[in-house]
Amino acid sequence: MKLFVYHTPELTPDSEVPDCAIAIDVLRATTTIATALNSGAEAVQVFSDLDQLMQVSQEWPAEKRLRAGERGGAMVPGCDLGNSPLDCTPERMQGRRLFLTTTNGTRALQRVQESPIVLAAALVNRDSAVQYLLAQQLENVWLVGSGWQGSYSLEDTVCAGAIAHSVMNANNSKLDDIAGNDEVMGAIALYLQWQDRLLELFHHASHGKRLLRLDGHEDLKYCAETDILDVLPIQKEPGVLVKND
Repeated sequence: MKLFVYHTPELTPDSEVPDCAIAIDVLRATTTIATALNSGAEAVQVFSDLDQLMQVSQEWPAEKRLRAGERGGAMVPGCDLGNSPLDCTPERMQGRRLFLTTTNGTRALQRVQESPIVLAAALVNRDSAVQYLLAQQLENVWLVGSGWQGSYSLEDTVCAGAIAHSVMNANNSKLDDIAGNDEVMGAIALYLQWQDRLLELFHHASHGKRLLRLDGHEDLKYCAETDILDVLPIQKEPGVLVKND
């Protein structure tokens, strides 16, 4: 198995499709998606375009849908929720479809949606993603960070490193065996440096600081938790993620 880390969707190769692509947006889209499905959401449907979200979700019964919109870290007017995973309680999510648009994470999912297998991972469900990769033993896997408006983000790269490090250890592999590009080595190094201080790392990260200015400390604490959800979002059809059984 070869792993490739791409810090942003824009850095992924245009002419290639991996066996599996894992979208990562720790702060906060993929954390929110995993939490929503863990709380009983029927599915999460992602959009990069807000108008399209409104149009498609209008076709669903009001009692069976929730609209979640975020731009710049703040909730979009006219939506039921923002992008906080802490809002994804069982009482709200059970049996409903979450229609989600965010600044970065939904763009990453749409960039890789043509891959035969598309997963959504964050730190909260890191082990679920790792166990899937170990079971499938796929040839080429992309770990695609969402970044922030096209630029690098610490939190997505440290999550990619956490996944890569676990896969390497579980397979008793050497770094050269799994690293498809140099970014894998950098991501693992970042994770090993900060694995016991992930919340502190988020406080250094530019998007972490942005969320703190929006009173997002509890979100940061939750997003920094590792392996607390036994759920793996997997794409059922383009843009629609469900719980992998």
